[in-house]
Amino acid sequence: DLHSTSRRQRQMCIRDRDYIKMELYEAIEKRRTIRDFEDKPVDMEVIKKILSAGLKAPTNNHLRQWEFVIINDKKERLRVLKLEGMTNPDDCDKMLDGFGMTDTDQRGMYHIAMPKQFSMLYNSGCLILPFFKLREPLLQPTCLSSLNEFASIWLCIENILLAAAAEGIFGVTRIPMTEELEHIRKAINHPDDYAMPCYIALGYPAKDAKIPVQKVINVEDRIHTVSYTHLRAHETE
Repeated sequence: DLHSTSRRQRQMCIRDRDYIKMELYEAIEKRRTIRDFEDKPVDMEVIKKILSAGLKAPTNNHLRQWEFVIINDKKERLRVLKLEGMTNPDDCDKMLDGFGMTDTDQRGMYHIAMPKQFSMLYNSGCLILPFFKLREPLLQPTCLSSLNEFASIWLCIENILLAAAAEGIFGVTRIPMTEELEHIRKAINHPDDYAMPCYIALGYPAKDAKIPVQKVINVEDRIHTVSYTHLRAHETE
């Protein structure tokens, strides 16, 4: 009868909701930064699905003024990429010492990452250059709200990484240096009022891919319910 049908529909909705919730948390748990990829392209239909998830992210002005340049041809990647990996471990240590980095896991991550700054982009299954529309110069904000567009594109990028993880695809982001940005502007001739926050390299992990040790953080240590004074006291413990 109608009542039984309605009850079954409600039960199905609850099951679907629980499945979606489980799928989201699983994607969050299994997302990892990967810099070593199989020599295997990512199907364009899958990329469209992943980017569609990115376009569902919250945005500051409701317009989602984000564009994506996909570069899968290796010759084009050579033309667009102007960077090198830091292959000398001693140079890497000097850089980390200069940054004042003392955490063992953090230094280990950089030792994995720095030699692969070029190869992780060049060898990825899909290389994406995301762009967002600027309201004013990114590095000359007049107030905190001036960074709304920058914050929004990173929400989009996080959605992309999580959607990729749900597809069994992993990747890495790299924030470009100033000279890289100038080179990319000339190489692909993007509009002056758009900026690229990072490269996104996606692909299927190589069998011998090195994965950095994850820092284990107790969420209760990061929650503060009293005041900022309490936060400062916590940091000095």
